[in-house]
Amino acid sequence: MQQSVTKELFESKAAPPSRGGAAREKGRGLGLALIFVLLEQRFATLLLIPAGVAGIVTAIARGPWWLFFVVYALVPLVGIVLPVAYLVYRSYRHDAGPANWEGVLAWSDPKVAQRWSGQKIPISIAYEAYLRGELEFKRDLQEVMLRRNQFFRFCFTWTDIKFYWGQFFAQHLTHSRRADRDDIAPVYDRGNDFYGWFLGPSMVYTSAVFRDENETLEDGQRRKLDIICQSVQMQQGDRHLDIGCGWGALLAHAAKNYGTVSTGITLAKEQADFGRSLASEQGVSDRIRIVVDDYRTLEGRFDKITCVEMAEHVGIKNFQVFLRQAYELLEDDGIFYLQIAGLRRAWQFEDLVWGLFMAKYVFPGADASCPLGFVVSHAERAGFEVHRVENAGPHYAVTIAKWYDNWKRNEAAIVARYGVYWFRLWSLFLAWSVQIGGQGSSALFMLTLTKNLKNDQSTVAPEDRHQVPFSRRKRWIGPKPIATQQ
Repeated sequence: MQQSVTKELFESKAAPPSRGGAAREKGRGLGLALIFVLLEQRFATLLLIPAGVAGIVTAIARGPWWLFFVVYALVPLVGIVLPVAYLVYRSYRHDAGPANWEGVLAWSDPKVAQRWSGQKIPISIAYEAYLRGELEFKRDLQEVMLRRNQFFRFCFTWTDIKFYWGQFFAQHLTHSRRADRDDIAPVYDRGNDFYGWFLGPSMVYTSAVFRDENETLEDGQRRKLDIICQSVQMQQGDRHLDIGCGWGALLAHAAKNYGTVSTGITLAKEQADFGRSLASEQGVSDRIRIVVDDYRTLEGRFDKITCVEMAEHVGIKNFQVFLRQAYELLEDDGIFYLQIAGLRRAWQFEDLVWGLFMAKYVFPGADASCPLGFVVSHAERAGFEVHRVENAGPHYAVTIAKWYDNWKRNEAAIVARYGVYWFRLWSLFLAWSVQIGGQGSSALFMLTLTKNLKNDQSTVAPEDRHQVPFSRRKRWIGPKPIATQQ
């Protein structure tokens, strides 16, 4: 009987999910941009802003001394606390409703099951219970998450609010070297076997690029590494820097197939050890150097720089500083490939709820996953010209689906080595992220950047061209004038 109920539930034609219009930013809204500007500021600057407002109001009103402190307290209340409270309120208004989840979810506590019977469950309550072992899914998580709009609602819970004010907001304000090391290094030093169980032999923790969804993950990852190398026009002898080099796959690929002399930097010792072993296996140890340190310690000059989904970790606070450092490390005629995942500008509440889940459980401190406009604006402010941007989000969805399949196949080994909690957490992360990538909640931006210099070789007299680093025409006009994924 239970199987027939579940089958009927999954095969029934449910009402189409809400388009979420109430959650979208209005076309004239600049709230998100203002938030980014504020998060870039030093903590001392943030303290001075309400002081300046309070001083102006007190002076204009010719009020008593206590008025200054009243206004000083009201500025963050009106500017931060009330907008956040209103956002939480709106999240509870937009997608509540009836739900029949009894054939799909099984609560260990009958009282909790009765509490949510017949209605959508806030997804954070569901996933927290699942991680604690108080909730079981009777169907594969991929199936459940594909139908998440039927069973769950995307509203902020008390758990989300506590995490935001207790940890997430503090991470925004710091991003010191020590804080970033404490956030990032333990994640990637968890164990190479842990990551290998879903990444597969390629050990590339980023989107592959496919010509066919049925291609193997390894084929897609090799193509992706080639696309990166071709995007920066890697050549024999190029001094190449990979910021956030992971397990060294790009370093080895560039050195072996393009003849580069490559340097990688990571905060994770286990990643570095794996990368050095890979370089040895590929026969390119003499052309690869991997440093375990913070990116802010980097020095030197490089012909080509790549940064593949590490920039999210530098934080909004340091994003411009990071790009300026990349600018200084890059030769004037060099090329910078920046790949970064970011939430869509026309956000939905699911995007924000998923973002908090990721920040809490998967990528702590990675708060620079911002819309494309933020990234491009900062790149141009830092002195770069944006040559090309590609959105590889659909490829990411396929990649993560293959990661999920790998993870499920290795369940017994994962549980034996790391326990049920970690298996459940990563199953949830991967299953949900397939849908997030598929609908563009988090896009994947691939940017090709060069220095935006005063002159081009084609815009000065022939006798002066030796003083100008490169010609944009010679660089970008050729047999492949427009790079494409296909």
